[in-house]
Amino acid sequence: MQIEVKRTFAIDDMEAGQAYKLGSSLIVPRPIGWIGTRSEDGTANLAPYSFFNMVAAYPPTFVVAPVLGSRKDTLANLEATREFTVNVVTEETVEAMNLSAGSYDADVDEFEICGLTAVAAETIGAPIVGEAVANFECVVTHVIPVGAPSGDLPGSGMLVVGEATKIHVAERLVDDMFNIDQYGLRAIGRHAGGLYNRTAETLFEIERPA
Repeated sequence: MQIEVKRTFAIDDMEAGQAYKLGSSLIVPRPIGWIGTRSEDGTANLAPYSFFNMVAAYPPTFVVAPVLGSRKDTLANLEATREFTVNVVTEETVEAMNLSAGSYDADVDEFEICGLTAVAAETIGAPIVGEAVANFECVVTHVIPVGAPSGDLPGSGMLVVGEATKIHVAERLVDDMFNIDQYGLRAIGRHAGGLYNRTAETLFEIERPA
C-alpha cells in the first residue's frame, strides 16, 4: 500500500450541497432505512432514508436522520406518533423503494402508489411492508437536532432514535440459531445519486484476528 495524494476541503468554505456530495459518495454502501409511519389522521406513509443505521443490539436500536426541509411528512409522523417500522430493502423490492422516494403530498399513501401491501403491525400503529423479507416494529425514544442547532442551515436534520419491539423475518431466510442467509437475503446498499449495489453478488469473507 502507498500513501495517497489528497485534496483537502474545509467545511466552512463549502456549500451544503458540496459537503453532501462528498459525504454521501464516500460513506458507501449505506443501509437503506425504508421507514413506514402513519400520520395522526391515519394516512400510511413510506419513504427510504440512507442516513440510517442500527446502533445497538439489545433492544435493537436504530437511528434515522431526516434532513430538515425534505420529507417533512415522515418526520412529522415520527414526532407525533412516536412509532415507525423499518422494512429491509432487497432486490425484490428495490423498484418499489425507489418509487416511494418521490415527492408526494402528506395525504398520499405511498403503499398504494407503489403497489405494496400495508400490513398491520402487532405492537404499534405504523404499517409494515408485507412484501419485504424482514420488518422491525419500533418506538421512538429520542429526537435530537443535528447540524445547526436551529436547523437554519441546509443539510441540518433531526436524529430519530428508536427501539424495536418485534422483528418479522421470512421463514426461508432464518434458522433456529437466528442466522440469516446472507446470500438468500439479496440486500441492497445505497451509493451516490442513482447508484445501488447488490450485496449477494459481492460478498466475501475474511477471518477476524483472535
